[in-house]
Amino acid sequence: MKARSRGPNILPGFGLTMGYTVVYLSLIALIPLSTLVLKTTGMGWERFWHVVASPRVIATYRLSIGASLAGALLNSVFGMLVAWTLVRYRFFGRAIVDALVDLPFALPTSVAGITLTAIYSTNGWIGRLLAPAGIKVAFTPRCCRSWSPSWKRRRRRLVRRACRLFAA
Repeated sequence: MKARSRGPNILPGFGLTMGYTVVYLSLIALIPLSTLVLKTTGMGWERFWHVVASPRVIATYRLSIGASLAGALLNSVFGMLVAWTLVRYRFFGRAIVDALVDLPFALPTSVAGITLTAIYSTNGWIGRLLAPAGIKVAFTPRCCRSWSPSWKRRRRRLVRRACRLFAA
């Protein structure tokens, strides 16, 4: 019986690439996570609960959740304002603002984070101008892009009425 020969591979080097990816993922993520699991299983429930419920850990939970909620709230408000402005008004530099909002979507998350942190840090291009005033900037455009289609669908008259009712 004749062995079936495989034709040309659609993805040349897939095996090597997959092997490299699995090794890299194991070294960077899976080994530290497995160490975390092994450490906690050796503690016992009483010690685990004591560590998880300690005042210092509770404070970190509060800080993390509180900062996340505050960031999400601010991002929602300012994202909605930027989306409203970009959809409703024509102004000089609108295309630049729109491109700046889209920039983090075009880049990988880590690259965008590193770049924006470098720009807005206290020794960055923009951050050094804002630091003397005590202003710290967090730049996240995702909320703006999620609001834009909603504002485009609204009729101007309906939005004006809602604004009048809200102002009253």
